[in-house]
Amino acid sequence: MTAQPDAHEIWMPPLAAVTRGGLSSPRIGIGGISIESSTFSPHISGDEAFTIRTGDNLLAYYPFLAEGRELAQAAQWVPIHHGRSLPGGAVAPDTYARMKTAIVEGIRDSIGTHGPFDGFFFDIHGAMSVIGMTDAEGDLATAVREALGPDTLISTSMDLHGNVSEVLRDAVDLLTCYRMAPHEDWMNTKERAVWNLLSRLRGLHGSDPLRRRPYKAWVPVPVLLPGEKTSTRLEPAAGLYAQLPGIAAMDGVVDASIWIGYAWADEPRCRAYVVVLGDDEDLIAREAERLARRFWDAREDFVFVGPTATLDGALERATASDARRPYLISDSGDNPTAGGAGDVTWTLTELLTRPELTDGNLTTLVASIFDAAAVAEARAAGVGAAVTVTAGAGVDDGPSGPVQITGRVHSITEGDSDAGTQAVIAAGGLHAIITERRKPFHHLDDFRMLDLDPEAADIVVVKIGYLEPELYELAADWTLALTPGGVDQDLLRLGHSHLAPGVFPFDTTGTPALTAHVSRREETSA
Repeated sequence: MTAQPDAHEIWMPPLAAVTRGGLSSPRIGIGGISIESSTFSPHISGDEAFTIRTGDNLLAYYPFLAEGRELAQAAQWVPIHHGRSLPGGAVAPDTYARMKTAIVEGIRDSIGTHGPFDGFFFDIHGAMSVIGMTDAEGDLATAVREALGPDTLISTSMDLHGNVSEVLRDAVDLLTCYRMAPHEDWMNTKERAVWNLLSRLRGLHGSDPLRRRPYKAWVPVPVLLPGEKTSTRLEPAAGLYAQLPGIAAMDGVVDASIWIGYAWADEPRCRAYVVVLGDDEDLIAREAERLARRFWDAREDFVFVGPTATLDGALERATASDARRPYLISDSGDNPTAGGAGDVTWTLTELLTRPELTDGNLTTLVASIFDAAAVAEARAAGVGAAVTVTAGAGVDDGPSGPVQITGRVHSITEGDSDAGTQAVIAAGGLHAIITERRKPFHHLDDFRMLDLDPEAADIVVVKIGYLEPELYELAADWTLALTPGGVDQDLLRLGHSHLAPGVFPFDTTGTPALTAHVSRREETSA
C-alpha cells in the first residue's frame, strides 16, 4: 500500500510579486454548485439538499480567504452564491434553475454596480446531474461565462470524480481537481485554483487579457471506473497522481490534473480526462498525452481498494473466531457519499436474519437508513422501550422493501445538522441506526454521539465505499461488500446506455488515439 502524503504539504507557496501590467488588487467573484448525483438512484435532490452560502458566509467557507491570509489580501473578493449538497440523486430542474439564476443575476447585478470582474472562482464538483440535462456543469459554465463577458479569467476547482466536457472546457480558462482519494486535499485544491487565478492576474504575461489565459491540453480517456477501484492509496492511481506535481512545476506549465470521471451517471461526458495547462503548447500536449496513455495502458490494473466479497462472504469473515476486531464492512451499493439514496434496506434486512448478530454475543453497529416516521415512533416510545418499527425504502425500494426492526430503543439523539433526530434500536447485539434525514457516517464521533462505541464494537457496517480516514484507522480488518443500490460497484449490471462509444469496460474492442486537443479562448473585447 502506498503511503499517503500529508494533505497540508500541498498548500500553495507565496504569490510572486505583481509585475508590470499586472493587477495588484483584481476584482474576483465566487460562485458555483457542488453535488455528485447518481442517475441510477431514485432520490431527487431538491432545495432541501443544498446548503446555500452567500456574502460573508461564503467567504468564511474558504480558510485560505480568512482575514490576514495572503490570498485574501491579494484581491477584492465578491462572494456571489454557492450551493453545496451531499451526494444524492439527480437535481430537480427547478432547484437547479433557482441556483443558476441566483449566480447569473448576482454576477450581472455586481457588474452593473461596480464594473466588470477581472477573475472568477468557479467552485463546482463536476458530477452534477440535473433531470432532463446531460451536461449540467457545462450549462452552468456557459451561463456564467455569458454573464461575466469574454475577458474575465475563470478558474475552476473540481472533484477528481467529475467530468470535463468540451463545453465546460471551452467556457473556463483554468481547471484543477483533487489529487487524493479519499479527498483529504479537497480544500487545498480550492486554494490551488485561486492561487493559479491570482498568479495569472498579477501579470505573469502582461496586461493583455488574452495572454493571461493559458493553453489547455485536454485528452478524454475512454475509461470509466468506480472510485473504489481508483483510490490513490493504491497503484496504479497512486503512481499516476504522483506525476502531477512534477509536471505542474515544469517551466511553461501552470497545472496538471487527472479526472477519474463519475461512474454512476449515464451521460456521454462520463469518462476519465487529463488536462494540462500552460504556455508551452508542445510541452503541455506531450505531457497530457503521456499521462493519458499511461492511464489507458493501466486500465485493467485498477483493483478495489480493499478485499471484496458478497455480503455473505463479508459476514463470514467478520464473524470468524479469528477475525480481527473491530471488523468494518462497507455497504457499498447504497453509499450516500457517492450518490446512493441512503435508505436501501437490503443489507440491514439480511443482518437481522443472522442469529449470530442478534443473540448478543457480538456487538454490531449498522449505519444507517433514514426514515423520519420510524425515528418519531422510536422517540415517542422513549429510551429503553421495546418497539417494532418499519423503516427505510421510502426513496429507493429497488433491492428490497421496508425493513421491520424489533428491539429496544438504545438512544435518541436530537439536533444533528445533517441527520436531524437519530434513533438507535438494539436487536440483541445489533444496533440499527435510523436517522430523520440522510447522513453519511465517516467519523467516530458520528457513532459516539449516539451512545455507541465503534472502537469496542465487533462489527461496524457503514454505507460507504472506500473507508474515509477515521474509519480506515479504526478498522482492524475490513471488506468492501458488493451490495445492490444506486451506486452498485458492478457497473455492467447498472445498464448504462448513453456513454460515448468505446468506453472501457463497457466496450473492450477499441484503441483510442489519445491526442491532445490544445486550445485557449481567443475571444476578447479588447
